[in-house]
Amino acid sequence: MGPGDAVDGRVFHVKLPGHDAMARRADEHVVPTRVMLPRRVVDGPARQVGKRLLMALLVLAATVLIVWLDRAGYNDNADGKVDLLDAVYYATVTLSTTGYGDITPYSDGARLINVVLVTPLRVMFLIILVGTTLEVLTERTREDFRLKRWRSNLRDHTVVVGFGTKGRSAIQTLCATGLPKEQIVIVDPASKVIEAANAEGFTGVVGDATRSDVLLRAELQKARQVIIATQRDDTAVLVALTARQLNRGAKIVAAVREEENAPLLRQSGADAVITSASAAGRLLGLSVLSPSAGTVMEDLIQQGSGLDLVERPVIKAEVGKSVRETEDLVVSVLRGHRLLGYDDPAASPLQLTDRVITIVRATPPPGSGPSGPSGPPGPSLPHLPMPPHHRP
Repeated sequence: MGPGDAVDGRVFHVKLPGHDAMARRADEHVVPTRVMLPRRVVDGPARQVGKRLLMALLVLAATVLIVWLDRAGYNDNADGKVDLLDAVYYATVTLSTTGYGDITPYSDGARLINVVLVTPLRVMFLIILVGTTLEVLTERTREDFRLKRWRSNLRDHTVVVGFGTKGRSAIQTLCATGLPKEQIVIVDPASKVIEAANAEGFTGVVGDATRSDVLLRAELQKARQVIIATQRDDTAVLVALTARQLNRGAKIVAAVREEENAPLLRQSGADAVITSASAAGRLLGLSVLSPSAGTVMEDLIQQGSGLDLVERPVIKAEVGKSVRETEDLVVSVLRGHRLLGYDDPAASPLQLTDRVITIVRATPPPGSGPSGPSGPPGPSLPHLPMPPHHRP
């Protein structure tokens, strides 16, 4: 039975990677792989060339003016006089270092002006023209140098596979908590998507993330965490397998569309799996049953506004206290690899090595308006007083 075959009037869809997925993966190998570092382009190539051409014309015009004003000190072998056309001709052949010798300065003043003014203008003219050529020739060398420096300095970064809606939302959350853009590398097979990521200040790798060489270009072997936000579940499984093979210690978080594929993704090496379709459906159902509860859940999901979920270590003042005695609203306690609920008797008393997951009030950073933060720094998270019914 193949995908989409009907049995007893029912249609079954196979959601696990199979022959078609492997064939598609083989076809995607033709996608060129390259690293694209973010850069700020002030002007386009045509505008840059136009500016330099204008500068060259200004230098030429200045030279013509100097020769024309001092035309009495020049001698033309043809008629002995130097008119405006002769001045333009002399300035042109002089700046281009051609120098036919048919028009020459013979007075001391004209020669002094050639040394003091015309010669620097000649050098400036050559720099403008040759500089444009040198910039084109050295662009590749400069890009290779930037790439080598980027690879040598990159450590404990975050690799995000997929820059769609899920990937963008995950990156926004990371940046809202204070993670620098330089510590995020995006992998996507579409070059236009990576160009959009570059425009926002992120480094991107163009290529198929199911291939190990593509992930190696993203320096995944040195990454601290990996976020898999692909459009297809079978692709997410292959990416998780490849990523876990390259980096045994990285934390891998992945999103799937179908809940039945979540166990397979965990077996592939993912530490946490988010079912996007089920999560959205549960939020829809909660909003219908209790609109206020749905609003609170949506507020918790949106980082940097209203209420935020924050994981932090236990401070010394909280050691030995129960969960209900802390100033923050603690919802869970992370002790080693165990996640304990706030009502679990084993969660109290708190230990110094514990980490607590709390709900705090997010304070927008300075300079932000009603529309939200104006920059990448994360929000300040002060203590949120516990409601009276939560206290002992």
